[in-house]
Amino acid sequence: MTIHVEELEFQCIIGILDFERVTPQDICINLTIDYSYTNEFINYADITQVIKKSMIEEQFLLIEDALFYLSTKLKEKFPLINELHLKISKPSILPDCKVSVSNFYKFNS
Repeated sequence: MTIHVEELEFQCIIGILDFERVTPQDICINLTIDYSYTNEFINYADITQVIKKSMIEEQFLLIEDALFYLSTKLKEKFPLINELHLKISKPSILPDCKVSVSNFYKFNS
């Protein structure tokens, strides 16, 4: 099975610039999760809550650090995950574009 979460939008502290450390900014998260469905499923509402809570509480300096943390946290909370593609975007940080960083994770089940 594949779960898609598209354009999960909220605000949090993320970034290394001085103003990013004091003012929450918009972020957008997209992810795809592949997992082996038998009699147990992964609740996508729980996934979004783990992501939002983690991002808001951790206040990451780098998107790369947030990606690594979220991949580890999601696999820990949802051990059925086999593969994860995760993308974090900052739609408002630059005036003429949206910037994003993404990564693909394949887990040994």
